[in-house]
Amino acid sequence: MADKSFTLLGIETSCDETAASVVRGAAPGPGEILSNIVFSQTEAHAPYGGVVPEIASRAHLEIVDGVIEQALSQAKVTLADMDGIAVTAGPGLIGGVMVGLTTAKALALGARKPLIAVNHLMGHAMTARLTHGVEFPFLLLLVSGGHCQLVGVDGPEDFRLYGSTIDDAVGEAFDKTAKILGLPYPGGPAVEEAARRGSPRAHDLPRPLKGRAGADFSFSGLKTAVRQLVQDHHASAEDVSASFQAAVIDILRDRTRIAMQMFRRDFPQGSTLVVAGGVAANQAIGEALAKLCGEEDFTLRVPPPRLCTDNAAMIAWAGVERLSAGSGGDDLAISPRARWPLANVPHS
Repeated sequence: MADKSFTLLGIETSCDETAASVVRGAAPGPGEILSNIVFSQTEAHAPYGGVVPEIASRAHLEIVDGVIEQALSQAKVTLADMDGIAVTAGPGLIGGVMVGLTTAKALALGARKPLIAVNHLMGHAMTARLTHGVEFPFLLLLVSGGHCQLVGVDGPEDFRLYGSTIDDAVGEAFDKTAKILGLPYPGGPAVEEAARRGSPRAHDLPRPLKGRAGADFSFSGLKTAVRQLVQDHHASAEDVSASFQAAVIDILRDRTRIAMQMFRRDFPQGSTLVVAGGVAANQAIGEALAKLCGEEDFTLRVPPPRLCTDNAAMIAWAGVERLSAGSGGDDLAISPRARWPLANVPHS
């Protein structure tokens, strides 16, 4: 079925974006995005400095139907034209996941279309195939507010975990650093902007796990060091941001380099690094990883920024991948999952 083109509706409600998209294509891509509607709740959560699950799930419930209608209208299609309904079934904030999954089940049942329950992380992993038609296998660096992983990808459901965070995700570290410095929410773009006006060598911050065996990450010690620095010194937000970002870049480069060696051991023919997740939109991180790929003879593929953050086009495309691989869809009794690892067994 790899040559057959599929048209799918995707629905994403795992965190604080309510999103719906219609995507058309066949694996390995590239695919065509007919519509990609994303309603961000940033304004609602900004006063709290982070996502409030109850507010997020209530907002999803209120607007998800309208977002889906807008996506179908913009794509000039109806549910009858769909080959399936793809939806994030986890991981994520369980209330939000429930809203999207329940809505997708109702649409699939009413339209008599297959339901494709998608792992949100798989959506991020497959985005570079939607945008660039990247062939398997490839090494994935997934960096977002809730996740930080290095994964070997050899199929739509074939993932090898090389490293993950043992405490905080890198995106969370950016958000917490912004909060410590009094910068606006969301923290990632705010820290990146402040860092442009600061010196990355102003403060000597720790690089947890750098140089250690394996490809795991740790960011809690770095975050604590930032808090201590701000409490003990009259340091500028610009210099702290630049020094923090420099430390993050060093950690990501070090861990990714080790994962490249592990990946090449498993896949001697593999030479592509895909970077996905909201932090992939950080320009300084992208430039550092591009340099690393040049040093290690890898090709770097990063989806455009609007497809790095949470969206439904990646969910719809993950559904295309599943159908192209011969999946007939999932049982309507499938349950939402707050936790759903891409790969359960680390590879060392």
